[in-house]
Amino acid sequence: MKRIRKAIFPVAGLGTRFLPATKATPKEMLPIVDKPLIQFAVEEAIEAGLTDMIFVTGRTKRAIEDHFDKAYELETELAAKHKNDLLEVVRSVLPKGISCVYIRQAEPLGLGHAVGCARDVVADEPFAVILADDLIDGKPGALKQMVDCAHRHNGSVLGVEDVLRERTHQYGIVSTQPVDERTERVTGIVEKPAPEAAPSTLAVVGRYILSPRIFELIEQVVPGAGGELQLTDAISALLGEEPVFAHRFAGTRYDCGSKLGYMMAAVDLGRKHHEIGTDFDAYLKQIGASHG
Repeated sequence: MKRIRKAIFPVAGLGTRFLPATKATPKEMLPIVDKPLIQFAVEEAIEAGLTDMIFVTGRTKRAIEDHFDKAYELETELAAKHKNDLLEVVRSVLPKGISCVYIRQAEPLGLGHAVGCARDVVADEPFAVILADDLIDGKPGALKQMVDCAHRHNGSVLGVEDVLRERTHQYGIVSTQPVDERTERVTGIVEKPAPEAAPSTLAVVGRYILSPRIFELIEQVVPGAGGELQLTDAISALLGEEPVFAHRFAGTRYDCGSKLGYMMAAVDLGRKHHEIGTDFDAYLKQIGASHG
């Protein structure tokens, strides 16, 4: 497999589950302590060796572009006040050698459509897809683990984890054959099956490494409800042509598309934060004891 250099971030969704906070702020810019969700996702891609970040955006997502742009006025102000630590924080948001491309998705027509919007930029290369809603805390990062898996087995890779059977209707569910300790060959994939119809409890969660062949298959997908193109349908077609693997990444996934998952991430990562972690952990123990 060719070197994987490019990552697609589908960020055009409206984030209605977080209204009114997302009325004027992209959901991907919601912070976990002091870092927005989209930055966690980009840092994961950079750790995996990727250099080209492709954001598929919507009309309300300008804040994402501004976040990864150079902030001349802010940097000048911090430098003048000799706030060098904060200046380094601002400058490190996007390290040198990393490029960003922004593509407008005119209307939200499904994940498959969002990925397809980046076809001309990705061209004939394998690439990653990262959903910032799924924050994965792992060392190394989930995408680095998947890139290694893709090169080891020479195929597309889906990030997966086991979910409760009663929740299979919320995910794409795969059927598989074992390959190694954390990797399985995908033999089938079904979008949001009812618990009684699910072929397994192994769910695809927010991380993909895909062959460029997927773009042609997306174009062949029959639109579903609301005219949406499901990436799952294209992956199902890819299974018949090329090897696709499911990789059980090591790490904790937080569903930050839900309020509960977002708060869980804020608490767990807040306890690990380099500035406030010790004091925050002490506070949580204090309130736990007072309610015990």
